[in-house]
Amino acid sequence: MRKFALIVVLASGLLLPGGAALAHEERPVTFPDGTGTVPVLRTGEPDLLVCKSDKADFERRIANFPADLKARNLDLFAKCQEKGVRHLQEAVDQVDRPGMTIALLPGLYREEPSQSAPTGDCANLPARRSDWGYQILSYEQQLQCPHNQNLVAILGKRDLQIEGAGAGPLDVVVDAEYRKLNAIRADRADGVYFRNLTAQRTTFNSLYVLETDGFVIDRVLTRWNDEYGFLTFASDHGLYTDCEAYGNGDGGLYPGSSSNLNEGRGHDVPRYAIEIRRCKSHDNALGYSGTAGDSLWVHDNEFYDNMVGATMDSLWPSHPGLPQNHARFENNKIYDNNRDYYRHTRDGTCAKPPAERGYERGVVCSQVGVPPGTGVIVAGGNYNVFAGNQVWGHRRAAFQLFGVPAFIRGENDLAKQADTSDHNRYEGNVFGVGPAGERRPNGLDVWWDGQGTGNCWQGDVGASSPAVLPVCAAAAPALSGGSNRLLAEPVKLVKLYLCADFSASEARLPAGCDWFGASGLGKVEAQLALGGSVVLGLLAGLFWWRSRRIARQYGGGGETSPGSGVAAGPAAIGLRRHRLVVAGTAAGAVGLALDVVAAALGSSAQAGVALLLMGAWWLCLGAALRAGRPVFGWSTIVVGVLACADAFDRLVYLIPVIPLGPGWIRGLVTGFWVLCAVVVLAPGRGRAAAEERPAGAEVSA
Repeated sequence: MRKFALIVVLASGLLLPGGAALAHEERPVTFPDGTGTVPVLRTGEPDLLVCKSDKADFERRIANFPADLKARNLDLFAKCQEKGVRHLQEAVDQVDRPGMTIALLPGLYREEPSQSAPTGDCANLPARRSDWGYQILSYEQQLQCPHNQNLVAILGKRDLQIEGAGAGPLDVVVDAEYRKLNAIRADRADGVYFRNLTAQRTTFNSLYVLETDGFVIDRVLTRWNDEYGFLTFASDHGLYTDCEAYGNGDGGLYPGSSSNLNEGRGHDVPRYAIEIRRCKSHDNALGYSGTAGDSLWVHDNEFYDNMVGATMDSLWPSHPGLPQNHARFENNKIYDNNRDYYRHTRDGTCAKPPAERGYERGVVCSQVGVPPGTGVIVAGGNYNVFAGNQVWGHRRAAFQLFGVPAFIRGENDLAKQADTSDHNRYEGNVFGVGPAGERRPNGLDVWWDGQGTGNCWQGDVGASSPAVLPVCAAAAPALSGGSNRLLAEPVKLVKLYLCADFSASEARLPAGCDWFGASGLGKVEAQLALGGSVVLGLLAGLFWWRSRRIARQYGGGGETSPGSGVAAGPAAIGLRRHRLVVAGTAAGAVGLALDVVAAALGSSAQAGVALLLMGAWWLCLGAALRAGRPVFGWSTIVVGVLACADAFDRLVYLIPVIPLGPGWIRGLVTGFWVLCAVVVLAPGRGRAAAEERPAGAEVSA
């Protein structure tokens, strides 16, 4: 059974649409050795000053500062005019030792010397291009040509602190004006500390930290970028604190491929690689994006008014640290993530150059295909913990969890194909309650595809799909988690792969996926249910018609007519069988209709009831047929039992001992049963009267 399941996973992996391959692409990187520390804010006088020359503009910017801060800025401005520089990159280039501090005085920093297009050797660097069109440069090439992609490049500097001298982040703005991939890049810059500034308007990231052991992002705002506000990659000993991000086409916060220091551990870990606290991320495609977001402690933040509040995943190839593991989300407020920015893709806005799209007016061009109206998505993550979060106001689901076959991340080992979505714990979260205690329900509290080992939820979650979930055992957490499923529920698996066919670059929004606007019978799950119901309904009608014809042939009312030659006992048996078929057909018809309604509405509970009713039809039909057609009759009863088991699995308790859910087994057996039913019902195949005649009955001449 396990080998069969892995073969199905392999086939599923091969179905992944090519458009999903687009993501953040970077040079091959190495995780830091972990010997660094989180840097501490220095409060002494700065070593280098950066300011502009327009005194009138400067005075206007500081006019409403508190008196002491205003006086300090005036003093720093006077010193800066004498000894300072006019661009941040100039100051960075003057850093000649670890432990220096650069102060940025209030102003707009466009970094004009860094804006020009590459020339000479920098215009012809030998490096491959990503799917997005930019070159993937080595560290040495970044040193050689620091402004090919970066407005400000901090390369190899250690223990550097860059802080804005204003009252808040918006007093100091570093603006790339959509001319560069990154506004500020810190690459192998151990101990870097950013504080109290804004970075904005890039074709990729506002603030990018790469291969760095020790960094702090403190009171920094990022906004209006094609991709990410904050991107930290292959780094350790990091801290995001009191930050804000909005208007980004992917994640406002993206701690990607953080140091994978807890791989192979359970839920008890010695430390986390990166801490994110007291940040606000809103009005982005994703509030938080965590591809290979390993060993992260994310607490006391707010994720709101995005399409999705937060994601962590194992979807993209070439990201070190996959599969994703060991993120701890704790005491966050995750709410009202119901934005639907795909309208900007549909109307052609996102086909314009970035500077013409209107990001500053609220446009967001989503670079990712996600289900809007979702709080937190785990797409192929392991050993994540979600505890004490407040999650409310999502039209789709508070939490989503689904597996990702390893082929999707470029892993070809067959034994690893079902190695994601394991041991995720959801404990003590508060669902559907707003900040004032008012009722603000989620469409579902949990949407789970059914795959994984050791996943568990607290016992008080509300509406979910499936309707029942394995409950976390407080007394023995290592033993909780209930199910052990290698594959997702079949219909959910089909839906996920259909919806994955999103492409921002081609403006492709998959039809039939409710993530992109499909509803009712337009949803793929409703269409599958409708197709199956039509086939089964036609068969049910034919069996009913044949049973009715035979019942009439043998007296209908249960007594023989004079001279019929049929004994009263066998005729009564035939009538009882017909009544079984009638009762079963009625239940089946209701069940088939309810199954379509459940798929259109996304109701797992209704789908379970529909299965019970369809199971009743199969059981009644099999009981009626087993005398005349014993093999087919008993196989029909088996299908009915499987349907009832599937309903039990959905409505009462997940059956823990099988690696494939009952839906897979029922679906495969039902497919074979349909073929057999067609043969049984085919004209000329059987002499129906002989097949269905009650035992002992004889037909008069």
